[in-house]
Amino acid sequence: MAAALEGDPWSLETASITPLWIDRLEPPVSPRPAVEGDLDVDVVIVGGGFSGLWTAYYLRRLEPSLRVAVLERHYCGFGASGRNGGWAVGELAGSFHDYARRASPTESLRLVRAVFDAVDEIGRVSAAEGIDCDYAKGGTIRVARTDPQADRQVAEIAEAREIGLTEDEMRLLDADQAREQLNATEVRSGLLLGPSAVVDPAKLVTGLACAAEAAGAEIYEQTRATGFDGGAVQVAPEGTRDLPMSRRRCEVRAPVIVRATEAYTRDLRGLRRDVLPVYSRMIATEPLPGDLFEDIGLADRPSFADDRRMVTYGQRTADNRLAFGATGVPYSFGSRIVPSTEAHMGMHRRIWRVLAEMLPQVADARITHRWGGVLGIPRNWLPGVRFDPRTGEGVLGGYVGEGVAASNLAGRTMAELVCGLDTERTSLPWVGVRSRRWEPEPLRWLGVRASRALLGVADHREQRTGRRERLASGIATLLRGGH
Repeated sequence: MAAALEGDPWSLETASITPLWIDRLEPPVSPRPAVEGDLDVDVVIVGGGFSGLWTAYYLRRLEPSLRVAVLERHYCGFGASGRNGGWAVGELAGSFHDYARRASPTESLRLVRAVFDAVDEIGRVSAAEGIDCDYAKGGTIRVARTDPQADRQVAEIAEAREIGLTEDEMRLLDADQAREQLNATEVRSGLLLGPSAVVDPAKLVTGLACAAEAAGAEIYEQTRATGFDGGAVQVAPEGTRDLPMSRRRCEVRAPVIVRATEAYTRDLRGLRRDVLPVYSRMIATEPLPGDLFEDIGLADRPSFADDRRMVTYGQRTADNRLAFGATGVPYSFGSRIVPSTEAHMGMHRRIWRVLAEMLPQVADARITHRWGGVLGIPRNWLPGVRFDPRTGEGVLGGYVGEGVAASNLAGRTMAELVCGLDTERTSLPWVGVRSRRWEPEPLRWLGVRASRALLGVADHREQRTGRRERLASGIATLLRGGH
């Protein structure tokens, strides 16, 4: 292993910076037409990712008479929905602890199991709508590779049992059992989360867009929302610079406006500090020989990670690649979203080294793709769904990187709220969650950069010394504003 890590793989230099999932789409992406002129509908949804499209899909199934329009700046799945790790994981940021503070452990368990059901719902809808998204429900394996990580897994299992999760839902594995799932280096223990699946996210989001259209929703791509004014969304269709000023701006009017913009909320007037756009980056190997997986594991295509604080995530794709990602230098001053940052070579080198150190069996594999994107983090780190029937304003998202399954539950819940229904989902404890805004600059930039650097140091020290770094827990508490 040491020899394999002496240098970087030459293939990083030649790897495509187009996300693997988008690069493999057949047919290739071809954006739908933009809005042309003012438009009046019943519901307008801003954002053509998972959240917006699930909302549109369920709205049309619940109320086929509603005229529903989805507005997307680029093309459906351009953002995190087409770039993520493909984890339809039965987890929700903060669900075990923070939501229990808002309600009770019983309600927290109900929310967790609703996300579990969303994993299955994605599979059900994909089958019913003919969406071939490589869905495989193999669970999630997280391995502890230091003693402090193993201790945290024991504590997490205790908390899971306290709120009522079963062995089938989450169980602790010893080192040998964990290595059967993922034969990584230095394994101490593992957590196996049963209610999880992997998908090809671009196939899922583009298939979902087609399913929403088939259900009667209208999708307008190449249409940038710039702000809100009462019951209208101001939009600027792309490619209008040569048109008269009267045609460069128009508005979509509706009694209900749903914002599903995640990290791109920062582009809307007055909302720059509502959600923090944080970068995550991924690499993908060439298709690997089937016999190599006899050594690596991942037989049932579980998603996988180790339990360091600097998040890692990976999956074995349907064509036997490893797609692997991690967070790194996460944030640009002023909440800027800079496309060139997504292909930061230094960060992709670091991700490759993490993968090769974890799984030296693949250290010599060619890297065919490297890419990145932004996810959205609210100040309290709690995803939420809220709808005000008096104003017709709805907001959903803030998934902190765990949005593939959660967005299905959020979109389904939002549709039920808009339709005035009282269901098992509309009373879940994440409904109505609000977060205060992030701090102004330069405090925002200094806080995020410094805390991430310290968390990285904590991971390194725990690996080197085998002792828990208490400073990291304090940083996490500070970041969450006391939660």
